[in-house]
Amino acid sequence: MPANGPAVTAEREVWREALGVVLATSAYGISFGALAVASGLDVWQTCVLSLLMFTGGSQFAFVGVFAAGGVSALPSAIASAALLGVRNVAYGMRMSPIVGTTPRRRVAAAHFTIDESTAVAISQTDPRLRQVGFWVTGIGIFIGWNITTLVGALVGDVLGDPQTWGLDAAAAAAFLALLWPRLKERQAIAVGIAAAVVAASLTPVLMPGLPVLVAAVVAIVVGWFNWLGRGDAPAGGPREGVS
Repeated sequence: MPANGPAVTAEREVWREALGVVLATSAYGISFGALAVASGLDVWQTCVLSLLMFTGGSQFAFVGVFAAGGVSALPSAIASAALLGVRNVAYGMRMSPIVGTTPRRRVAAAHFTIDESTAVAISQTDPRLRQVGFWVTGIGIFIGWNITTLVGALVGDVLGDPQTWGLDAAAAAAFLALLWPRLKERQAIAVGIAAAVVAASLTPVLMPGLPVLVAAVVAIVVGWFNWLGRGDAPAGGPREGVS
């Protein structure tokens, strides 16, 4: 076998892993596209949101708050999406020495630094394979997510009235589906329960969007003091899932 045989095989494995993540994650874009249109956005606005925001968790949060309050809840929707996107800043600091040393490469990498690209990259031990994992996963999901967003938006636009199909409540259900696999440790469960109780209690008295922001503050406090989390095993890095 040639000297570079093992290296070629390792790179193929990284490509295979990355493309598997790309296919699985991109499929969620159909749900987002349909839910965004059902929430009041048009096809063009939905596609632009995926192009520019490109972080699934924040996009679902934005759509969920916007669906509840419409244009009046837009500031709260933006704030909710921004809070969920803060984690990408931490990913960026972790990935900065991996994606390349030139400012141009780091600027280009910023838009592709999401849960999945970070997870695939840091799961590799070789620096070159980390770069391959990051770029293949990040760019692949960006392309796939935007294609499936368009498909979902067109499908949602054809369906018409969201209440007829129950899509008016689907944004919250979809976001819960994204959250559920992460609730494995006591700390995460404590944060989820505390935030949910606060949001549900304040929903009847505050304008749409604000209960989510107050619940986010509660989640930060619970997480900061690590209530019920002392027995949990330390995390080994970001988990794969919708970004």
